[in-house]
Amino acid sequence: MPPFALRLTVACMPLVLAACGSVQPKAFTAEELNDRVTSDMVAMYKDQEAIAAPIDFHEAAARALKYNLDYKLKLMETALSRNLHDVSTYEMLPRLVAGAGYAHRNNDSGGTSIGIEDRLQSLRPSTSQERDHSMANLSFSWNALDFGVSYFRAQQKADQVLMAEERRRKVIQNVLQDVRNSYWRALGAQKLLTRVDTLLERVNKALVRAKEIEKQGLMPQAQVLGYQRALLDAVNTLTLRRQDLELARAELRALMSVAPGVNFTLAEQAELSLPRIPVNVEALERLALEKRPEIMEEWYRKRVTENDIKAAKVLLWPNISFDAGWQYDSNKYNYNSSWFDTGLRVSWNLLKLTQYPALKRAHQAQNDTDDMRRLALSMAVLTQVRVGVQRYGLSLQELEFAEESLRVDQRLLNYAQAAAKSQFDSELEVIRTEARALLGEYQRYAAYSNAQAAWGRLYNSVGLDILPETVESHDVSTLAVAMKDTMNQWQQTVFQAAAQQQ
Repeated sequence: MPPFALRLTVACMPLVLAACGSVQPKAFTAEELNDRVTSDMVAMYKDQEAIAAPIDFHEAAARALKYNLDYKLKLMETALSRNLHDVSTYEMLPRLVAGAGYAHRNNDSGGTSIGIEDRLQSLRPSTSQERDHSMANLSFSWNALDFGVSYFRAQQKADQVLMAEERRRKVIQNVLQDVRNSYWRALGAQKLLTRVDTLLERVNKALVRAKEIEKQGLMPQAQVLGYQRALLDAVNTLTLRRQDLELARAELRALMSVAPGVNFTLAEQAELSLPRIPVNVEALERLALEKRPEIMEEWYRKRVTENDIKAAKVLLWPNISFDAGWQYDSNKYNYNSSWFDTGLRVSWNLLKLTQYPALKRAHQAQNDTDDMRRLALSMAVLTQVRVGVQRYGLSLQELEFAEESLRVDQRLLNYAQAAAKSQFDSELEVIRTEARALLGEYQRYAAYSNAQAAWGRLYNSVGLDILPETVESHDVSTLAVAMKDTMNQWQQTVFQAAAQQQ
């Protein structure tokens, strides 16, 4: 090494050693924290289509699907799995390595020779290598065991792509389920909140008047207190229902990822028809075993674990390696400055064969475990389907009862309004019956939303897709139409057939 380079290296060593011990914990500053929060808030709501009209159910589902952050995460995980699979396929290629270098030493490399028998020096000291010379090479190598292991690893990555796709399908199904749970309650909230607020104002005024009547002694105290108790019950019931309605709208806003401060209204659309109760449950169960993303993911996971064992078994076999390359050395003492070399080598670690019985047992145990896990999950899926059918039937009965109760409450309200006089007790009766009718209307909306939720759980338990395999574009309106068509198609082909007697 030249003296200058040596002195520079020695001078830099203390700086390098000092830097190794100078790294200390450093927390983010308040400014960095504020910048991160601001950028995250912008990223969560960026590139969203403006809400230009009232939102119907399918548009709400499309918005939730397009802008839901969990779904975006699954899309990214799927893309990552595909990229990792692409990377793994290149690992099966042979190695083609190019290299270049420079060598320097401060004295000559050389040597002498002595006789084996007499131990006398036979050559004077000599060298055949320059003190400075450059080298270059281009080598090709292929290893049979590396190829075999890389092949099974690539298969694993391919199966992991399919597993990520199944998880994406599950997220889509769950998003639709959550929207179905919230949308119809939110629509009921939009229809009833103003009426609830108006009635609460009337009830509070009636309560103040009842207290005045009690002070003035215009009515028996027991009767006035009974009226106050009825008014307080009405206030309590209406207040609780009002909270439920407001929460439903807030949940829907979160599902659609609507930015704070952005107002939206829901379309006053006709309620979607609910299918008949499925009778051929066995057909739904079989379809669920074919379609549920969780079962498909477990099935692909079995192939992944099998390939782990296969890759381990590959390492038990003899290894064949082939090498070829071009070499160059600028050393002037070489007779040939460039040359080609090739080589073929076979090797076998015989002691590795002792692992084969253990690998075989592990393979069988792994297969049995994966099969049992899938069977346990399949049993849970079948239970979900049967429970889903029963819950859907009960929700339809609840809806029918709520509709009948609402009809009775409406008739009572009409009667009370027609018979009302100027007396306080008549006014109170009108308020009580109006509150009862409004509560009945809320219960009817709640019963319908529960029926929609039960229908959505049954749809979800079968594992049916929400979107077709390909969509022309990913704008909200196109997604909404695609979702509507897909769900209607499944409803007509699967559930309509399952509603027929076997």
